[in-house]
Amino acid sequence: MRIAVIGGGYVGLVSAACFAAFGRHVVVVETNAERLALLQKGGVPIYEPGLEALLSDQIQAGRLIFVDDLAFAVQGAEAVFIAVGTPPRKGDGAADMYDVHKVARQIAQALTNYTVIVTKSTVPVGSSRRIAEIICQARPDLEFDVASNPEFLREGRAIEDFMHPERVIIGLDTKKKTYPTRAEKVMRRVYASLDHSSSYASFGALIFTSLETAELTKYASNSFLAIKISFINEMADLCERLGANVQDLALGMGLDSRIGSQFLEPGPGYGGSCLPKDTLALSRIAQENHIVCRLVEAAVHVNEGRKASMAGRIITACGGVNGKVIAILGLTFKPGTDDMRESPAIPILHRLAEAGAVLQAYDPEGMKTAKSLLPEDIRYCEEVDTAIHGADALVIITDWDIFRTLSPQHLAQEMRGKIIMDLRNIFDESTMCQAGFDYHSIGRPLS
Repeated sequence: MRIAVIGGGYVGLVSAACFAAFGRHVVVVETNAERLALLQKGGVPIYEPGLEALLSDQIQAGRLIFVDDLAFAVQGAEAVFIAVGTPPRKGDGAADMYDVHKVARQIAQALTNYTVIVTKSTVPVGSSRRIAEIICQARPDLEFDVASNPEFLREGRAIEDFMHPERVIIGLDTKKKTYPTRAEKVMRRVYASLDHSSSYASFGALIFTSLETAELTKYASNSFLAIKISFINEMADLCERLGANVQDLALGMGLDSRIGSQFLEPGPGYGGSCLPKDTLALSRIAQENHIVCRLVEAAVHVNEGRKASMAGRIITACGGVNGKVIAILGLTFKPGTDDMRESPAIPILHRLAEAGAVLQAYDPEGMKTAKSLLPEDIRYCEEVDTAIHGADALVIITDWDIFRTLSPQHLAQEMRGKIIMDLRNIFDESTMCQAGFDYHSIGRPLS
């Protein structure tokens, strides 16, 4: 089975590599010349655990190639996945569909056989039908179907999520009354490897819905996760005021199967490529349809305030930061990725720099990406010890596992000051206090 993937970004690369691992023949279209050259040499432009090895294996097996010729890629393809970016539009936060629509027109001109055109990008409700309209206008003679197949990939665990999904959502035109439709048969073949008898066991469910339901499910899922994060961050603030412990609170809540423990970890606010963008987009979709999504809007508001308040906490704990050396451990929005999009580190470090702090930063994967987003005078360190050496205060922004191994004795030896701002609660508060540190965490009383 031949598949084309349009777009060699995060979603496109992971999807292409995994489809190839399923035995499909996959052609990826990437129009950025520098990125294309890197991919054709077996390199990877992003950090995702296991992705480079998987891409290399599939390229060597002859199941995966990278081109800049869309017409070549779609020839003979039974399914064409659109995986180009849909960034927030300036002004209102709605998803920018320019690239998706442009690709749809190109696909229409290039196709010569029946194909299912699948949106893998996160797109507003109604986008799949709009793509169908664009293709019909360009090629009224063409026989095709559209499908919506949103991704649910966690950065840092994307390959595992693709290979062992909890569910695969496929939206089709339910107005077509013949079942199974031709498009459904194609999509079942695409994901045929994900059955309980295959090596990719622990598969949840292949769920067929309407186009609109599939598109909305992606936004609804991410917005609900954002609500959970904003909620636990508000509870952390309340715990601090009342002397309660937010981690015990989260444990007590999470053991309730109706609630679940995931996304109940307090911190400096959520970031990344999905939650900030999708909450804004869902709010915009609701507004355009005269519906008020107060919970989603509140989650956005709480998160923005959360990020803004973190630098103030640090400045207060330090008694001012002008001229003080502040060690920053972790820059990416979460561990396991080099993604800096909407990372809490961005507003925190800009505010600290404005207040006169001398910043020494270390991140295992994100420093190259961070440089264009953070203040120019930050010192980027190649090792943890270099970042913490001589620091008046230490700030943990991202909870990479390597930081959890730092002992209070080692920190005391390297640092000049005794202030630790643990924004991810990776250290034991009683241990740090007994070691003489002025230790601050999120939502936990000092023991």
